Parts: sequence; C-alpha cells; structure tokens
Amino acid sequence: MTDPNDETPAAPEGETPVQKALRMKNAKLDARPKPPRGGRFQREQAAGIAAGANRPWTHK
Repeated sequence: MTDPNDETPAAPEGETPVQKALRMKNAKLDARPKPPRGGRFQREQAAGIAAGANRPWTHK
C-alpha cells in the first residue's frame, strides 16, 4: 500500500496545501474518462430535447 504522506514527484517546492489540493483535484478530473467527441454522439447532445417535451401536461 502507499503511504498517504508520500509526495508525488511533480510537487514543486514551497507548494501550499491549497495549491496541492487544487493540483490533485485537477489531476483527478483529467484522469476521468471523457465522452466521445464528434460524430453522431455530439449531434445528439447538441440537439437536446424538443421545445415542448419538458412540459407534457400542456399537450393533449
């Protein structure tokens, strides 16, 4: 197991705890899987929903 007190090798000298937390947060966000870019997926996401689809009670 890793020791929680170990510093990562990319830690610069004089880094404050807030800077360290921000660096670690950004590294964690960058490591997340990204959604596919371009093609059909992007067109579907950009299209969204139809104008009246969010109020089904207004239609008969």
